[in-house]
Amino acid sequence: MSYEALPLGFLMALAQNETALRKYEALTESAKEVLIARTHSVQSKAEMRRLVDELAGLQDKNEVR
Repeated sequence: MSYEALPLGFLMALAQNETALRKYEALTESAKEVLIARTHSVQSKAEMRRLVDELAGLQDKNEVR
């Protein structure tokens, strides 16, 4: 999935968290799709930041739910 296809709020939050950005890049395509689907239910900037912080804390790319 290209960065142009990402929701803007998610992209902006990723840009502010280098660890999350690197972990996003390492995800499988299916894990990226799951994560992007989760962004559609986010209703605030703070909630998006928590989602990205959660991504940064993942130890294994297969943990995305």
